[in-house]
Amino acid sequence: MITILHNPRCSKSRLGLQYLEEKGITPMVVKYLDVQLNAEEINQLLKKLNMEPKDLMRTGEDFYKKEIKGKDLTNEELVHAMAENPKLIERPIVINGDKAVVARPTEKIDEVL
Repeated sequence: MITILHNPRCSKSRLGLQYLEEKGITPMVVKYLDVQLNAEEINQLLKKLNMEPKDLMRTGEDFYKKEIKGKDLTNEELVHAMAENPKLIERPIVINGDKAVVARPTEKIDEVL
């Protein structure tokens, strides 16, 4: 089952969902701002993405600029920040089994299909 961590207000996220649908794939859509991921789920996601927490963060978000930028935080602290403030998580993320990608650009989705 293909899963997309989706924010319907984000144009890149909508493009990712549309890309999957155009390929005949009906993914499980997780609106991750409504159904927040906990720290364990984020850590599992990071393993699938093969990324460090800092690389998954949206650095343009106000919370990032005010609370994280310039601070020497541990990976655990960064994961906790994303769990508490899901807007910090880059989007969209497409998951297929033990693989995942941040679908920017949208064509990166092909890497997990």
